[in-house]
Amino acid sequence: MEYTHLGRTGLSVSRFCLGTMAFGREADEATSVRIMDCALELGINFFDTANRYGETPGVTESIIGRWFAQDKTRRDKIVLASKCYGAMGDGPNDRGLSAYHIRRACEDSLRRLQTDHLDLYQMHHVDRATPWEEIWQAMEQLVREGKILYVGSSNFAAWHIMQAQCSANARNFLGLVSEQSRYSLAIRAIELEVLPACRALGIGILPYGPLRGGILAGGTLEATTGRRSSEGARKLFEKHRTQIQAYESLCREIGAEPAHVAHAWLLQQPGVTSPILGPRTAEQLQHSVKSAEVKLSDDVLTKLDTIWPGPGEAPESYAW
Repeated sequence: MEYTHLGRTGLSVSRFCLGTMAFGREADEATSVRIMDCALELGINFFDTANRYGETPGVTESIIGRWFAQDKTRRDKIVLASKCYGAMGDGPNDRGLSAYHIRRACEDSLRRLQTDHLDLYQMHHVDRATPWEEIWQAMEQLVREGKILYVGSSNFAAWHIMQAQCSANARNFLGLVSEQSRYSLAIRAIELEVLPACRALGIGILPYGPLRGGILAGGTLEATTGRRSSEGARKLFEKHRTQIQAYESLCREIGAEPAHVAHAWLLQQPGVTSPILGPRTAEQLQHSVKSAEVKLSDDVLTKLDTIWPGPGEAPESYAW
Protein backbone atom coordinates (compact mmCIF):
# COMPACT_ATOMS: atom_id res chain seq x y z
CA MET A 1 0.00 0.00 0.00
CA GLU A 2 1.24 3.48 -0.87
CA TYR A 3 0.70 6.44 1.44
CA THR A 4 0.39 10.17 0.90
CA HIS A 5 -0.20 13.28 2.96
CA LEU A 6 -3.76 14.36 3.67
CA GLY A 7 -3.86 17.65 1.82
CA ARG A 8 -1.25 20.09 3.12
CA THR A 9 -0.93 18.32 6.46
CA GLY A 10 1.87 16.06 7.65
CA LEU A 11 -0.61 13.24 8.26
CA SER A 12 0.11 10.12 6.19
CA VAL A 13 -2.89 8.18 4.91
CA SER A 14 -3.23 5.20 2.59
CA ARG A 15 -3.98 5.93 -1.07
CA PHE A 16 -7.27 4.11 -0.58
CA CYS A 17 -9.72 4.97 2.18
CA LEU A 18 -12.09 2.35 3.57
CA GLY A 19 -15.64 3.64 3.29
CA THR A 20 -18.05 2.08 5.77
CA MET A 21 -21.43 3.15 4.41
CA ALA A 22 -22.40 -0.50 3.78
CA PHE A 23 -21.77 -1.51 7.39
CA GLY A 24 -25.02 -2.32 9.11
CA ARG A 25 -26.88 -2.25 5.79
CA GLU A 26 -25.63 -4.42 2.92
CA ALA A 27 -22.90 -5.84 5.17
CA ASP A 28 -23.89 -7.34 8.52
CA GLU A 29 -21.62 -6.93 11.55
CA ALA A 30 -19.65 -10.14 11.02
CA THR A 31 -18.99 -9.18 7.39
CA SER A 32 -18.07 -5.63 8.42
CA VAL A 33 -15.52 -7.01 10.89
CA ARG A 34 -13.96 -9.16 8.17
CA ILE A 35 -13.74 -6.12 5.90
CA MET A 36 -11.98 -4.04 8.57
CA ASP A 37 -9.59 -6.89 9.40
CA CYS A 38 -8.83 -7.21 5.70
CA ALA A 39 -8.25 -3.47 5.35
CA LEU A 40 -5.61 -3.52 8.08
CA GLU A 41 -3.93 -6.54 6.49
CA LEU A 42 -3.81 -4.68 3.16
CA GLY A 43 -2.19 -1.64 4.77
CA ILE A 44 -5.24 0.63 4.63
CA ASN A 45 -4.93 2.98 7.61
CA PHE A 46 -7.68 5.46 6.66
CA PHE A 47 -11.29 4.63 7.66
CA ASP A 48 -14.23 6.91 6.85
CA THR A 49 -17.65 6.78 8.47
CA ALA A 50 -20.50 9.12 9.47
CA ASN A 51 -22.98 9.37 12.31
CA ARG A 52 -25.85 8.86 9.86
CA TYR A 53 -24.55 5.61 8.37
CA GLY A 54 -26.34 2.34 8.97
CA GLU A 55 -29.86 0.96 8.77
CA THR A 56 -30.60 3.55 11.44
CA PRO A 57 -28.33 6.49 12.37
CA GLY A 58 -25.39 5.49 14.53
CA VAL A 59 -25.35 1.80 13.66
CA THR A 60 -22.19 1.91 11.54
CA GLU A 61 -20.20 3.85 14.12
CA SER A 62 -21.31 1.36 16.78
CA ILE A 63 -20.07 -1.58 14.68
CA ILE A 64 -16.67 0.09 14.31
CA GLY A 65 -16.60 0.87 18.02
CA ARG A 66 -17.18 -2.76 18.96
CA TRP A 67 -14.40 -3.76 16.56
CA PHE A 68 -12.02 -1.35 18.30
CA ALA A 69 -13.09 -2.73 21.69
CA GLN A 70 -12.19 -6.30 20.66
CA ASP A 71 -8.55 -5.28 20.24
CA LYS A 72 -7.38 -2.02 21.84
CA THR A 73 -4.32 -1.86 19.54
CA ARG A 74 -6.46 -1.34 16.44
CA ARG A 75 -7.39 2.27 17.16
CA ASP A 76 -3.80 3.51 17.06
CA LYS A 77 -3.34 1.94 13.62
CA ILE A 78 -6.23 3.90 12.11
CA VAL A 79 -6.72 7.45 10.88
CA LEU A 80 -10.39 7.65 11.80
CA ALA A 81 -12.79 10.05 10.07
CA SER A 82 -16.45 10.68 10.80
CA LYS A 83 -19.02 13.33 9.92
CA CYS A 84 -21.82 15.42 11.32
CA TYR A 85 -24.69 17.48 9.88
CA GLY A 86 -27.58 15.13 9.19
CA ALA A 87 -30.56 14.63 11.46
CA MET A 88 -29.86 12.36 14.44
CA GLY A 89 -33.24 12.86 16.10
CA ASP A 90 -36.54 14.70 15.84
CA GLY A 91 -35.52 17.81 17.77
CA PRO A 92 -34.88 21.15 16.06
CA ASN A 93 -31.23 21.10 17.18
CA ASP A 94 -30.57 17.47 16.26
CA ARG A 95 -29.10 18.44 12.89
CA GLY A 96 -27.02 21.08 11.13
CA LEU A 97 -23.76 22.76 12.10
CA SER A 98 -24.72 24.89 15.08
CA ALA A 99 -22.16 24.86 17.88
CA TYR A 100 -24.80 23.10 19.96
CA HIS A 101 -25.20 20.25 17.48
CA ILE A 102 -21.51 19.94 16.56
CA ARG A 103 -20.58 19.40 20.21
CA ARG A 104 -23.32 16.86 20.88
CA ALA A 105 -22.78 15.04 17.57
CA CYS A 106 -19.05 14.71 18.19
CA GLU A 107 -19.45 13.40 21.72
CA ASP A 108 -22.11 10.93 20.59
CA SER A 109 -19.84 9.69 17.78
CA LEU A 110 -16.95 9.24 20.21
CA ARG A 111 -19.19 7.21 22.51
CA ARG A 112 -20.40 4.93 19.70
CA LEU A 113 -16.90 4.56 18.26
CA GLN A 114 -15.47 3.82 21.73
CA THR A 115 -12.58 6.22 21.22
CA ASP A 116 -11.43 9.47 22.82
CA HIS A 117 -10.84 11.38 19.58
CA LEU A 118 -11.51 11.60 15.86
CA ASP A 119 -8.55 12.20 13.59
CA LEU A 120 -10.71 13.90 10.94
CA TYR A 121 -14.11 15.44 11.66
CA GLN A 122 -16.02 16.34 8.52
CA MET A 123 -19.02 18.56 7.91
CA HIS A 124 -21.28 16.34 5.82
CA HIS A 125 -22.92 19.27 4.03
CA VAL A 126 -22.80 23.04 4.10
CA ASP A 127 -25.15 24.71 6.60
CA ARG A 128 -26.23 28.02 5.11
CA ALA A 129 -28.07 29.01 8.30
CA THR A 130 -25.01 28.94 10.59
CA PRO A 131 -22.23 31.57 10.41
CA TRP A 132 -18.66 30.40 10.01
CA GLU A 133 -17.64 32.18 13.21
CA GLU A 134 -19.90 29.84 15.15
CA ILE A 135 -18.79 26.72 13.28
CA TRP A 136 -15.09 27.43 13.70
CA GLN A 137 -15.51 28.36 17.36
CA ALA A 138 -17.09 24.95 17.96
CA MET A 139 -14.40 23.12 16.00
CA GLU A 140 -11.62 25.01 17.77
CA GLN A 141 -13.08 24.01 21.13
CA LEU A 142 -13.12 20.35 20.10
CA VAL A 143 -9.48 20.63 19.01
CA ARG A 144 -8.51 22.22 22.33
CA GLU A 145 -10.27 19.41 24.20
CA GLY A 146 -8.40 16.81 22.13
CA LYS A 147 -11.62 15.37 20.72
CA ILE A 148 -10.71 16.07 17.07
CA LEU A 149 -7.43 16.73 15.28
CA TYR A 150 -8.35 17.92 11.77
CA VAL A 151 -11.49 19.31 10.11
CA GLY A 152 -12.81 18.44 6.67
CA SER A 153 -15.82 19.19 4.51
CA SER A 154 -18.04 17.12 2.26
CA ASN A 155 -20.34 18.13 -0.60
CA PHE A 156 -19.19 21.76 -0.47
CA ALA A 157 -19.18 24.07 -3.47
CA ALA A 158 -15.93 25.87 -4.24
CA TRP A 159 -17.17 29.17 -2.87
CA HIS A 160 -18.20 27.47 0.38
CA ILE A 161 -14.67 26.08 0.68
CA MET A 162 -13.11 29.49 0.04
CA GLN A 163 -15.52 31.16 2.47
CA ALA A 164 -14.74 28.60 5.15
CA GLN A 165 -11.01 28.88 4.67
CA CYS A 166 -10.96 32.69 4.70
CA SER A 167 -12.88 32.65 7.97
CA ALA A 168 -10.51 30.08 9.46
CA ASN A 169 -7.44 32.04 8.36
CA ALA A 170 -8.80 35.15 10.06
CA ARG A 171 -8.96 33.15 13.30
CA ASN A 172 -5.42 31.72 12.81
CA PHE A 173 -7.00 28.27 12.59
CA LEU A 174 -5.85 25.53 10.22
CA GLY A 175 -9.34 25.19 8.77
CA LEU A 176 -10.21 22.59 6.15
CA VAL A 177 -7.69 19.91 5.23
CA SER A 178 -9.94 17.75 3.04
CA GLU A 179 -13.08 17.81 0.92
CA GLN A 180 -15.09 14.66 0.28
CA SER A 181 -16.90 14.94 -3.05
CA ARG A 182 -18.70 12.73 -5.51
CA TYR A 183 -16.09 12.21 -8.21
CA SER A 184 -15.50 9.58 -10.87
CA LEU A 185 -14.88 9.26 -14.58
CA ALA A 186 -18.63 9.50 -15.06
CA ILE A 187 -19.23 12.47 -12.71
CA ARG A 188 -16.60 15.17 -13.09
CA ALA A 189 -18.45 18.34 -12.10
CA ILE A 190 -15.97 19.15 -9.31
CA GLU A 191 -13.28 19.73 -11.94
CA LEU A 192 -15.04 22.98 -12.80
CA GLU A 193 -14.23 24.83 -9.55
CA VAL A 194 -14.00 22.57 -6.47
CA LEU A 195 -10.89 20.69 -7.56
CA PRO A 196 -8.92 23.81 -8.60
CA ALA A 197 -9.89 25.56 -5.36
CA CYS A 198 -8.77 22.61 -3.25
CA ARG A 199 -5.47 22.31 -5.09
CA ALA A 200 -4.80 26.01 -4.56
CA LEU A 201 -5.58 25.78 -0.83
CA GLY A 202 -3.82 22.48 -0.15
CA ILE A 203 -7.08 20.68 0.62
CA GLY A 204 -7.03 16.96 -0.21
CA ILE A 205 -9.85 15.51 -2.29
CA LEU A 206 -11.48 12.30 -1.04
CA PRO A 207 -13.64 11.04 -3.93
CA TYR A 208 -16.69 8.95 -3.10
CA GLY A 209 -18.73 6.94 -5.60
CA PRO A 210 -15.66 6.07 -7.70
CA LEU A 211 -17.60 3.48 -9.73
CA ARG A 212 -20.65 5.69 -10.32
CA GLY A 213 -23.23 3.28 -8.98
CA GLY A 214 -21.51 0.32 -10.64
CA ILE A 215 -21.53 1.49 -14.26
CA LEU A 216 -17.72 1.69 -14.24
CA ALA A 217 -17.31 -1.74 -12.64
CA GLY A 218 -17.57 -3.82 -15.81
CA GLY A 219 -20.27 -6.16 -17.09
CA THR A 220 -22.85 -3.61 -16.11
CA LEU A 221 -25.10 -3.57 -19.14
CA GLU A 222 -27.14 -6.50 -17.80
CA ALA A 223 -27.73 -4.67 -14.48
CA THR A 224 -29.30 -7.69 -12.83
CA THR A 225 -27.67 -8.17 -9.43
CA GLY A 226 -27.13 -6.30 -6.16
CA ARG A 227 -27.31 -2.54 -6.39
CA ARG A 228 -27.38 -2.88 -10.15
CA SER A 229 -30.83 -4.47 -10.06
CA SER A 230 -32.72 -1.36 -8.96
CA GLU A 231 -34.85 0.60 -11.40
CA GLY A 232 -32.66 3.67 -10.91
CA ALA A 233 -29.53 1.67 -11.69
CA ARG A 234 -31.03 0.20 -14.85
CA LYS A 235 -31.97 3.67 -16.04
CA LEU A 236 -28.44 4.90 -15.32
CA PHE A 237 -26.91 2.04 -17.32
CA GLU A 238 -29.26 2.66 -20.21
CA LYS A 239 -28.52 6.41 -20.20
CA HIS A 240 -24.79 5.74 -20.51
CA ARG A 241 -25.00 2.57 -22.64
CA THR A 242 -22.88 3.91 -25.51
CA GLN A 243 -20.22 5.29 -23.17
CA ILE A 244 -20.12 2.08 -21.13
CA GLN A 245 -19.63 0.00 -24.25
CA ALA A 246 -16.77 2.25 -25.43
CA TYR A 247 -15.25 2.25 -21.94
CA GLU A 248 -15.33 -1.51 -21.51
CA SER A 249 -13.90 -1.93 -25.02
CA LEU A 250 -10.96 0.32 -24.10
CA CYS A 251 -10.40 -1.63 -20.89
CA ARG A 252 -10.26 -4.88 -22.84
CA GLU A 253 -7.82 -3.25 -25.25
CA ILE A 254 -5.38 -2.33 -22.47
CA GLY A 255 -5.94 -5.60 -20.58
CA ALA A 256 -7.29 -4.08 -17.37
CA GLU A 257 -10.55 -4.57 -15.51
CA PRO A 258 -12.97 -1.62 -15.75
CA ALA A 259 -13.21 -1.17 -11.97
CA HIS A 260 -9.42 -1.06 -11.73
CA VAL A 261 -9.21 1.53 -14.51
CA ALA A 262 -11.80 3.72 -12.78
CA HIS A 263 -9.87 3.66 -9.51
CA ALA A 264 -6.50 4.08 -11.22
CA TRP A 265 -7.79 7.13 -13.09
CA LEU A 266 -8.73 8.78 -9.80
CA LEU A 267 -5.36 7.97 -8.27
CA GLN A 268 -3.68 9.79 -11.15
CA GLN A 269 -5.75 12.99 -10.83
CA PRO A 270 -3.83 15.92 -9.29
CA GLY A 271 -5.20 16.86 -5.89
CA VAL A 272 -6.78 13.48 -5.14
CA THR A 273 -5.62 12.05 -1.81
CA SER A 274 -7.56 8.80 -1.34
CA PRO A 275 -10.53 7.44 -3.30
CA ILE A 276 -13.09 5.98 -0.91
CA LEU A 277 -13.87 2.30 -1.44
CA GLY A 278 -17.24 1.05 -0.21
CA PRO A 279 -16.95 -2.75 -0.20
CA ARG A 280 -19.75 -5.05 0.91
CA THR A 281 -17.37 -8.00 1.30
CA ALA A 282 -13.69 -8.50 2.10
CA GLU A 283 -13.27 -10.04 -1.35
CA GLN A 284 -14.52 -6.85 -2.99
CA LEU A 285 -11.98 -4.86 -1.00
CA GLN A 286 -9.13 -7.17 -1.98
CA HIS A 287 -10.16 -6.84 -5.62
CA SER A 288 -10.40 -3.05 -5.48
CA VAL A 289 -6.95 -2.39 -4.02
CA LYS A 290 -5.36 -4.15 -7.00
CA SER A 291 -6.24 -0.96 -8.89
CA ALA A 292 -3.06 0.58 -7.49
CA GLU A 293 -1.07 -1.71 -9.79
CA VAL A 294 -2.65 -0.17 -12.90
CA LYS A 295 -0.81 2.80 -14.41
CA LEU A 296 -2.60 4.61 -17.21
CA SER A 297 -0.56 6.09 -20.06
CA ASP A 298 -1.16 9.59 -21.38
CA ASP A 299 -2.72 8.06 -24.49
CA VAL A 300 -5.18 6.04 -22.42
CA LEU A 301 -6.00 9.07 -20.27
CA THR A 302 -6.80 11.02 -23.44
CA LYS A 303 -9.08 8.25 -24.69
CA LEU A 304 -10.86 8.15 -21.32
CA ASP A 305 -11.41 11.91 -21.55
CA THR A 306 -13.02 11.36 -24.95
CA ILE A 307 -15.39 8.71 -23.61
CA TRP A 308 -16.14 10.48 -20.33
CA PRO A 309 -15.46 14.18 -21.02
CA GLY A 310 -14.97 16.53 -18.11
CA PRO A 311 -16.35 20.07 -17.87
CA GLY A 312 -12.94 21.75 -17.89
CA GLU A 313 -11.98 24.48 -15.44
CA ALA A 314 -13.82 27.73 -14.90
CA PRO A 315 -13.94 30.28 -16.43
CA GLU A 316 -12.48 28.87 -19.67
CA SER A 317 -15.11 26.15 -19.77
CA TYR A 318 -17.82 28.73 -20.37
CA ALA A 319 -15.95 31.95 -21.22
CA TRP A 320 -12.43 32.55 -22.52
